Amino acid sequence: MGKERYFPETKLFMGPWYRRSAYFESTVRAGCQYYDVYNHTLLPGYYNDPNEEYQWLLDSVVVWDVGAEWTVEVSGPDADTLIDRITCRDLTKCAVKQGKYMLVTAPDGGIVNDPVLLHVDKDTWWMQCADSDAGLYALGVATAAGYDVSVKDAHAYPMQVQGPHSAKTLEKLVGKAIYDIKYYWTERFDIKGIPVVISRTGFTALPGFEVNCLGQEHGDDLWNAVLEAGEEFGIHVAAPSMARRIEAGMMNYGSDMTIENNPFELMGLERLVEEQPQDYIGKDALERIRKQGVSRKLVGIEFESGPFDIDPSDFWPALKDGKVVGKVTDAVWSPALNKNIGYVWVPIELAEAGVELGVDSQHGWLKGRTAAIPFVDPRKQVPAASLSASA
Repeated sequence: MGKERYFPETKLFMGPWYRRSAYFESTVRAGCQYYDVYNHTLLPGYYNDPNEEYQWLLDSVVVWDVGAEWTVEVSGPDADTLIDRITCRDLTKCAVKQGKYMLVTAPDGGIVNDPVLLHVDKDTWWMQCADSDAGLYALGVATAAGYDVSVKDAHAYPMQVQGPHSAKTLEKLVGKAIYDIKYYWTERFDIKGIPVVISRTGFTALPGFEVNCLGQEHGDDLWNAVLEAGEEFGIHVAAPSMARRIEAGMMNYGSDMTIENNPFELMGLERLVEEQPQDYIGKDALERIRKQGVSRKLVGIEFESGPFDIDPSDFWPALKDGKVVGKVTDAVWSPALNKNIGYVWVPIELAEAGVELGVDSQHGWLKGRTAAIPFVDPRKQVPAASLSASA
């Protein structure tokens, strides 16, 4: 046990086939040291100590380049029909300027992608996609059905402005109207002559926004404008915080879930399979799964160990009574909870909080215990004691 599985540090050859966000040059100047490839796009992965960046996020305001959330625009007379056809969410009452956390579903109920969906205009929707080719999937469905619809890149480039002073930062650029944007709603503004769409979204479980730059050529100017506005609030450039994402119970497509998983297998996502009269791709399969139940579940896990110095470079086998029963998909040090937390796939009979597991990791043999998701309270404001800790 404890066999080391570690991929040595390598360098990425940045060829022209990798897309770059509107803020790429800005992130280079800000000192980004490592990039990931996400949606065929270079995504900043590391600037400084993640624990230090975590504290900036909690105390002030941070800017993330999340332009790798490539935005697919679905527009035209049949746009509403196509969007509602490819998800288990009922979007018939999703108003213009409203958004939803969306699950794009396959015929067998599998999850194709989990984008943030924004209904930006009449007959126009944006899917801000996780790492997959969900746009091609939507185009294929539209083509096969003969829908009168356009599916293309929106040329909208999001940056996240997150933290307790995010609204004050953006108020200096767009005025007090920033406070009128409800959670998961959008509004259009101009920032120093640059057209933007701002949504009150993000994956920090803190106050925050995504500012979508409409035109790659404006990215550097918009980035600098936000940094200047946030200077008095201690604004910092940072990488997306995996610790805050996991504390809030937010999953990462490609590691925590894939097309082989359905929403009923992921703790907290069952609610997104909404009962509705209209048909959608995967409806029959998902309604059957709703009745029959599932054999496995993705749940939280807490570890009895000191802080991890590096994140998992591969899935970690999870064992019960010496037998491999699942795998850890994510693990990270939570400064707020003062422990390592993550996600683990387990058989349904082991999905209750408080089940002890052994984990064969790159850090050696670890003791873990299943936990409820999210790791923060329902209001997503402060860390809450896990069910396993209170048992």
